[in-house]
Amino acid sequence: MRVILVGGTGTIGREVARALGTHHEVLIAARSGAELQVDIVEPASVEAMFKGAGSFDAVVSTAGSARFGPLDDLGYDDFLFSCRNKLMGQVNLVRIGRNYINDNGSFTLTSGVLAREPMPGSSAVSMVNAGLEGFARAAQLELERGVRVNVVSPVWVQETLLAMGRSTAEGMPASLVARAYVASVTGDMKGAVLDVNDYV
Repeated sequence: MRVILVGGTGTIGREVARALGTHHEVLIAARSGAELQVDIVEPASVEAMFKGAGSFDAVVSTAGSARFGPLDDLGYDDFLFSCRNKLMGQVNLVRIGRNYINDNGSFTLTSGVLAREPMPGSSAVSMVNAGLEGFARAAQLELERGVRVNVVSPVWVQETLLAMGRSTAEGMPASLVARAYVASVTGDMKGAVLDVNDYV
């Protein structure tokens, strides 16, 4: 399989690239420093990436940012940033990419545990994570040619917690999180939200 991995230079993305790369051709896409250049916020950039990529069988996204902070401190622009980046950025990959992907191809997006287990400060993040999951379930009903879309919902990643100076006890190594992405690409699930705990 030929897989485009958007966000392949990040913490989770690097492990997904390693896991998929053992049996598949993986093309890394990022805003800079990758073989494919893309800004997922900009539809024209997404279209240009797909046009230049050649034939591909799967798209995996571990990209997208959202603002975290107390509700009192999050302004309109913070919510708009979160929607344009993590939510619409990944929606763009499916919305545009479905016109280029091979028959029976798949899209795998990334939400996160805060969609179902919110915490103080996560209102913007929880909103976009839940939105991605709802999008995938609905979009699957309209995809044609056997194309699939799923969402992986990671828990806190140990490497991220360590970088934040927090305890890693509640986290999961990115290498284990990557297993859910491999399952989404190689399996047959459609419109599903994959809990990474089910693949450890």
